[in-house]
Amino acid sequence: MNKLTGSMNVEKVTNSVLAESLKVMETGHSPFEKAIRMMELPVCDAFVKSGRLAPIKFAPGTKVLEPNREIADSFPNSIAASENRILAAGDTLSRRATGKKVAVMFSGGPAAGGHNVVTGLKQILGPDNTLLGIKAGPKGLLKGNFFEITDDHVCHVMNTGGFNLMGTDRTKIEKPEDIEKVKYVCREHNIDAIVVIGGDDSNTNAAFLAEKLFSDVKEDGSGVQVIGVPKTIDGDLQLGDELPISFGFDTATKIYSEQVGNILRDSSSSLKYWHFIRLMGRSASHVTLEVALQTHPTIALISEEVRRRDITLPEIVDSIAETVIMRAKKGINYGVVLVPEGLIEFIPGFTTMIDDLNDKMAQFKDELIHKDIRGQLQFIYSKLTQTHGELLESLPESIKFKLMADRDEHGNLPVSKIETETMLSGAVKARICELDASIRFETLNHFFGYEARCGASTVFDSAYTYNLGATAGSLILDGHTGYMASLTDLDKGARPLGIPIASLLDIEIRKGKPAQVIEKALVKLDSPAFVYFEFRRNLWAENDLSNSPGPIQMWGPTSRQLPKTVALNREYNSLNFNFSAGQMD
Repeated sequence: MNKLTGSMNVEKVTNSVLAESLKVMETGHSPFEKAIRMMELPVCDAFVKSGRLAPIKFAPGTKVLEPNREIADSFPNSIAASENRILAAGDTLSRRATGKKVAVMFSGGPAAGGHNVVTGLKQILGPDNTLLGIKAGPKGLLKGNFFEITDDHVCHVMNTGGFNLMGTDRTKIEKPEDIEKVKYVCREHNIDAIVVIGGDDSNTNAAFLAEKLFSDVKEDGSGVQVIGVPKTIDGDLQLGDELPISFGFDTATKIYSEQVGNILRDSSSSLKYWHFIRLMGRSASHVTLEVALQTHPTIALISEEVRRRDITLPEIVDSIAETVIMRAKKGINYGVVLVPEGLIEFIPGFTTMIDDLNDKMAQFKDELIHKDIRGQLQFIYSKLTQTHGELLESLPESIKFKLMADRDEHGNLPVSKIETETMLSGAVKARICELDASIRFETLNHFFGYEARCGASTVFDSAYTYNLGATAGSLILDGHTGYMASLTDLDKGARPLGIPIASLLDIEIRKGKPAQVIEKALVKLDSPAFVYFEFRRNLWAENDLSNSPGPIQMWGPTSRQLPKTVALNREYNSLNFNFSAGQMD
């Protein structure tokens, strides 16, 4: 018998009342999970008629998004149908569509709130339409891996974190043969609509699917509707007031803020460590900025500022070292430095070096595939420009190896594997020794990443996603395709919108080639959130003004709060969100 996994002395507990009650809790029924499933959520007034949930219709609004000519030429059906206009919510649908088969999938990394999107979608479609779940994301769609989502399914996952109802993956559907597979699957299963719950790359996928499935999919010549839902904890899927934030961001940043707040409290208790904490956020620094506003760390680096102000790696190191020395002279030999996950891609010199590296790895992939990591490095040095080759060679070996890692399906460098915090803390230590060897500088390094992706949704994310699901379902029942569900005016009751996805696309270089993708929304240095951070950060560096926001509150004084960056950037008068004052019967 395996000593770690085998059962021993079972008879001692089989008759225990406590043991029986504990067994019940093994299947996702902890007291907490039971309670949050019963938590009531506010619903946008638009969806409530006579105390019941009802789908709505949409009409073209006044806001127009103008894509460039190349994008418009690539999406003739979608552009002609939408006229690049954002759809505004109208009255309740006078006649609810029936008999529709809608398939929904998660795509990309998990984020809190996904289950409530499915719940809102299921409930707005009602009993006269069928909702099918797609197992394992886009890969499951290609295989036709469906199951019917029942009322019991959504009751079980309501308000819970994770994507475990269906699972997810990162398969990119773009090749002609993949599109033909999707068409075949839709015909075979009589699918009328597909809902893609994902980030910028996944919604790019949705835009292409909407165009390719616009017509001539079924035997009668009709097409399949495609609707996107904005998900990513990175918060880089935004569009001003029309799309204030992607779902999952609020939950993730509040979880990280609790962890950073604990470390800040520990550092001022033990009085001896500098903690370098890398936070998720592959391209944009929205996560780091939000956590900084929540916790007031000693130092928080913002990637977009580093790039815009051309701050070199030695300058970053000098700035941190000077702060360490300044605090040490005041008797404060501790602190916390927040590091965005994607910082290395924004440091001057590194940005162009990584672009050059990406191009050469794509160009010489056949030569590289047969070499070990050291052989790959030796080969690639000679292909890079001299400046980039010297910069790559100067890095610690562990960083060099990580920079040579395989890119993902979308051509992205896996920056989560690059220990930037370790590189920085080591460089700062060396610099302090040069500047003042008498300074004591002890460090601990952390990476907060996957801990936050599947946490139980905040009240905001739970309500936001439920209403996003209702918006997606209403767009389908009203006959639209190629739109992303959104909500605006989050502080004034919230209004559903439909954003034409193709109009969001731009041209980027991916895997060495131009690609049509949704442009990531980066932190703007003139945004109110960054300006406020910039105004306060010197005080945080010079003094102990740290804040410990504590665990996420489902009930209590902060349970109704938005992310601070959203409230600041949208110029709301309060941190509290307001979807509706009423509840459904």
